[in-house]
Amino acid sequence: MKSYMNFEIGQSAQFSRTVTETDFIMFAGLSGDYNPIHIDQEYAESTFFGGRISHGLLTASMLSRLLGMHLPGPGSIYVSQSLTFTKPVYIGDTITAYAEVININEDSRLLILQTTCRNQIGSTVLDGEGVMKLPKKEQG
Repeated sequence: MKSYMNFEIGQSAQFSRTVTETDFIMFAGLSGDYNPIHIDQEYAESTFFGGRISHGLLTASMLSRLLGMHLPGPGSIYVSQSLTFTKPVYIGDTITAYAEVININEDSRLLILQTTCRNQIGSTVLDGEGVMKLPKKEQG
């Protein structure tokens, strides 16, 4: 397991995933958010978005995967996450979740990361800052 000693300012990780109709439906069912902007094509076409858009927290959930599984990874836990949604995400968009270490507090075992999600044309759709608590330093 990684400890805080293995992290450096500027260290980064990313992954990409294409958002599907199934994602929209499953997230609506899981969250209970059946806002028609997410699930009703006819309604969504009448809005200024011109079609169904992703739940913001569906997009943000990609950060949970990135931080929990890649950087800092297993054993770490979320302390906080700020989120600014800057552009809509549509079915078929390929989103790249990116995180970069911007601060390390060894005393409190906190890793602060700049977090961003971008679509397939490079537009930022989500921006924020995550704080992760790292596991205790391994003995030995």
